[in-house]
Amino acid sequence: MSRPLAGLRVVELAGIGPGPHAGMVLADLGAEIVRVVRPSAPPAEYQHTSHVLRGRTTVLADLKDAAGLASVLDLVDRADVLLEGYRPGVTERLGLGPETCLERNPRLVYARMTGWGQSGPLARSAGHDINYISLTGALHAVGPADHPVPPLNLAGDYGGGSMFLVTGILAALWERERSGAGQVVDAAMVDGVSALVQPILELRAMGQWDDRRAGNLLDGAAPFYRTYECADGRFVAVGALEPQFYALLLKGLGLSAESLPDQNDRTRWGTLADTFAAVFRTRPRDDWARLFAGTDACVTPVLTFAEAPAHPHIAARGSLAAAGDDVVAAPAPRFSRSADAEATATSGEVQDIRAAIDAWT
Repeated sequence: MSRPLAGLRVVELAGIGPGPHAGMVLADLGAEIVRVVRPSAPPAEYQHTSHVLRGRTTVLADLKDAAGLASVLDLVDRADVLLEGYRPGVTERLGLGPETCLERNPRLVYARMTGWGQSGPLARSAGHDINYISLTGALHAVGPADHPVPPLNLAGDYGGGSMFLVTGILAALWERERSGAGQVVDAAMVDGVSALVQPILELRAMGQWDDRRAGNLLDGAAPFYRTYECADGRFVAVGALEPQFYALLLKGLGLSAESLPDQNDRTRWGTLADTFAAVFRTRPRDDWARLFAGTDACVTPVLTFAEAPAHPHIAARGSLAAAGDDVVAAPAPRFSRSADAEATATSGEVQDIRAAIDAWT
């Protein structure tokens, strides 16, 4: 069996963050990716074992040198996709911009990943995940009442970045089947994050969400949708939103609904949360996990990255795997007929760029 994107040829101009992550997803799905790294890059960028860079062929080429640029353009001539994550205008100055590449290869999908996008007042400004999500409203909504907290770099770099970049590439490839022509994909984290928060914007439009942090149903304010510390200092996650799940939560905690404030009385949420917190502190985390296992109370242990691979469900699906001392994410999603990539695959050795061109000839 082959993987879903077997035969798809991608040139990836080496970068950081969402670009390599998108390349990982495409490689996991079977795409043939040649990653172009500048010779002056620190060896760690292309010689160390990397699971994010798994499934690639890595070549060295100086895009500021005529011979190096010509070699990369030879690859572009044979490619389906070019993936780059530089600031707007950089590849144009190098002679590798979309106009040049599409003139040589009209079927090329030229995929551009940035934080701000290719246009707008901030397009050429520096930034990081925290900056991109701050302008969309997403950052303001996350954290305790007194200050916002960045949700790692998941929302901007990867949720709003690489996942939308992959979506754009696949959409452009599908459109190419009808038109026969490639095009430019402008994937901006500010756009992707804005799409991700649409359900929250919907709640806000319905009057069911306000801009007061830690005061809403899904932001940790609700006593039945938050985390609680246990006797051993570890935590459980509670997501008992629906009445039937909430009833099972109370049963597991040994509490009676008649003795408690109503589940949806927001004025009493603080009292209800204090009651739940006091009960959860009476047992260690794993005791609660065993007590609620097999129920629909929606109570689960909060695991560390080191603990997660051993959880029975994660282990059964192989969602996370141990690769030496590393924890490695398995390819996703799964397919009924197509083959899956190996979760423990790593970046390959650096190859000669002419060999990569010949392989695509």
